[in-house]
Amino acid sequence: MDMQPAQLEAITKQLTTLKKHSPFYAKKFEGIDLGDVKTQADFEKLPFTDKGDLREAYPLGLAAVPQDKIVRIHSSSGTTGTPVIIPYTQKDVEDWAIQFARCYEYAGITPQDRIQITPGYGLWTAGIGFQAGCERLGAMAIPMGPGNTEKQLQFMIDMESTVLTATASYALLLAEEIEKRGIKDQIKLKKLVTGSERSGEKIRQRIIDGLGVEFYDIYGLTEVYGPGIGINCQYGHGMQAPGAKSC
Repeated sequence: MDMQPAQLEAITKQLTTLKKHSPFYAKKFEGIDLGDVKTQADFEKLPFTDKGDLREAYPLGLAAVPQDKIVRIHSSSGTTGTPVIIPYTQKDVEDWAIQFARCYEYAGITPQDRIQITPGYGLWTAGIGFQAGCERLGAMAIPMGPGNTEKQLQFMIDMESTVLTATASYALLLAEEIEKRGIKDQIKLKKLVTGSERSGEKIRQRIIDGLGVEFYDIYGLTEVYGPGIGINCQYGHGMQAPGAKSC
């Protein structure tokens, strides 16, 4: 992909800021004059940052602002090694909510919707991202968190939830439970937004049939905010950034 001049200018400006304020990137770019990065070819010669680098920065080595500007941290699970901790400024939190709200809007979700949020909260970026985007959009958040299927179904009916957010596996479990209990006529869901897990076409169709919803999948990773940085195209062309003009 060819980098546009404005993109190159923004990236090189950001790299200079990172080298100046982040001990991690000061070491990464040691001996490199970022002022010499004037073309895409120059940019492509810069050293990669990989997962191992991020782990070595534990706990707050990735920070590029004074610690009094950090309002929150999130972390990867650490199941395959040292967890990666990402510090967030107030602007990061606001930008993430805006991006997530755009994902909801792209899926046709409006402030009139009631969004039942089942992904986990805490260090994981999931639940709190779904909620921040919901609140930014102006919809009603129903922050259930994971598990407790009995209460999930009770609230789904009593609160007349119109949107469900979940992992694909939990959405499948709920669909099967609704079918087993014969309560589909009491469910008001219109849309499902999943994240965190891949799901094949057969599983997706089973969920769609069981819940009677439009199915949307979002993308995210701890190192770049979290869920809500991309959503599947309505026309089957894969993921795209929220707010993009076309697939």
